[in-house]
Amino acid sequence: MSEQNNDSFRDMNKKEKLITVAAIALLIFFVAGFVIGVFFFGLAGLFELLGVRYHSIWSLLTFVVSFFVLGIIVDLFFKVFYKITVRNMIGKVKIGFFRFTFDFLSNWLVLFTVDEFMKSITLTFKSEVIIALLLALLEIVFDSDKE
Repeated sequence: MSEQNNDSFRDMNKKEKLITVAAIALLIFFVAGFVIGVFFFGLAGLFELLGVRYHSIWSLLTFVVSFFVLGIIVDLFFKVFYKITVRNMIGKVKIGFFRFTFDFLSNWLVLFTVDEFMKSITLTFKSEVIIALLLALLEIVFDSDKE
């Protein structure tokens, strides 16, 4: 009969624990880097299409990381407001409209805030709105949380 391999973290020695923790940390680092990279190249492409100028690649990277970090914080609050707002609503179209509106407003708020704090990148109002609309649409399309 085959032996069942049921090693738990508690039963590992210190070297195995260190390797396991390092591997998980490295995996998290690579996943976060991939997500930020997708944001970086996506926003770089959108900026090129919309004619937004930036001083250097580092300023664009700072913009993307700031957008990503602030976006996580703002999305937490907007998601709560969204859930409270649509809690008793009926109708998928109405709920979808509110979802799109909340996603658009949260993205625009983050874009506006990061743009105001950074002097090396200047977005026009039109660019902010277009990017926020596209990001809201992408969030809804790629959302794995089906309601």
